[in-house]
Amino acid sequence: MRLARTLLIAIVLLAVPSASFGSIFISIRIGPPALPVYVQPPCPAPGYLWTPGYWAYGPMGYYWVPGVWVMPPTVGLLWTPGYWGFAGGVYMWHPGYWGPHVGFYGGINYGFGYIGVGFVGGYWSGRTFYYNHAVTNVNIMNVHNVYVDRTVINRAAFYNSRASFNGPGGVSARPTAQERAAMGERHLAMTAGQISHERTASYDRGNFASVNHGRPGNAAMNTINGQRFDQQGHTASGNGFRPFGAGAARNNAVAQHGSNQTGWRQFSQQHSAQGFGSAQTSHSAQGFRSAQQSFQSNQASRSEATRTEGRAQNTNREAAAGRANGGKANQRQGRNAKEQKTRSKRQNDKAKHNGGDSGR
Repeated sequence: MRLARTLLIAIVLLAVPSASFGSIFISIRIGPPALPVYVQPPCPAPGYLWTPGYWAYGPMGYYWVPGVWVMPPTVGLLWTPGYWGFAGGVYMWHPGYWGPHVGFYGGINYGFGYIGVGFVGGYWSGRTFYYNHAVTNVNIMNVHNVYVDRTVINRAAFYNSRASFNGPGGVSARPTAQERAAMGERHLAMTAGQISHERTASYDRGNFASVNHGRPGNAAMNTINGQRFDQQGHTASGNGFRPFGAGAARNNAVAQHGSNQTGWRQFSQQHSAQGFGSAQTSHSAQGFRSAQQSFQSNQASRSEATRTEGRAQNTNREAAAGRANGGKANQRQGRNAKEQKTRSKRQNDKAKHNGGDSGR
């Protein structure tokens, strides 16, 4: 089993040359802030490994990348954190990597097992990772592969420093023989999830050192794109970010406009018109016709009611006038009707007489 695991790791690591992970990608003349003190969220599930938070650098200066639990690229790999090194008047970033052993990370005490030298937060045994509950936050109700080794706490106290860089003014440390050996092994770079995690952190103004003054509100997360926690271990307030899917649009808006709420409102206003227009196009015709028909029907009903009411009022006025005249109007109407009847009879008789003459 051990041989098979070793061969699997060797095959995976052969794909990437070790020299590429010794490269330095960033060099600046301003040092990073001190490491903040924060509470580690509990491990979400067996197999997750802790990757400590760190100060990264971007166009807006230093920003905090929250510590987070991640799944390693393959079973048996450990994480070597990146670190800042000061030399020749500049601060240079040495990226972290995955490997079968933990290498040199500048002697920086990132905490939670990363005490400055090696890693004392757990170890692999076969395909199972065992957590040292003395220095890692593990819920034993969910994760059962746990042990306790408190002797490492005394070792961690030796590296009790919040300095976030190696060199003059920071941590004075040099690689040990074991760390040098680990540095010469085949390594894997950050996973896609870790890259996404760092990029997402760069979008959040609350992570900028110029804004939080070295005290980030979002200090740690239980998983990538997961729950956020402040330095005291409480659920962090503010906006969460998702680098993929629908959340990517919001991230880009925030990055462009520089304010979470303002950027999102401007993005929403920019893109909502098309969506509303589509909905309006698909539904307005029927809705308008229905409303129009209903309106016309109501108008017709109201007009008919008005005419009926008018006729009723006229009838009432005529009846009232008849009563006021003491029935005289009715008498005149009777005489008129009788005269009309007489004239009609005479016309009919005349027509019959003319018709008879024509027959003869």
